Amino acid sequence: MRTTKGAARTQAKKRLFERAKGYRGGRRRLFRTVKESLVRAGAYAFRDRRTKKRTYRQLWIIRLSAACRQRGIAYSQFIAGLALAQIELDRKSLSEIAVRDSAGFDVIVQRVQEALAKR
Repeated sequence: MRTTKGAARTQAKKRLFERAKGYRGGRRRLFRTVKESLVRAGAYAFRDRRTKKRTYRQLWIIRLSAACRQRGIAYSQFIAGLALAQIELDRKSLSEIAVRDSAGFDVIVQRVQEALAKR
């Protein structure tokens, strides 16, 4: 007599169908399609976790560039001046300061311009 997986197979399928909740049509109901969809979803999730980091960095740079332009300095000069002024803040922190605390960002820009002038 041929043995089957029995309860273990049912549990394994149930786990996959649970992960496919919210999918449409056969992607939720058909076992083979569910497996394919979950593999593809996992690949997209892996790829997009990295893409998200790139997107946020772009956002921070755009914010910084706009804030710098308002204060009469180019973004590239600002970044170069940060190194000269020995200010070790990353782009995320700087963009948050630029958005939430414009007076604080003015102070940073002032120090950067002084460092650039000394060069």
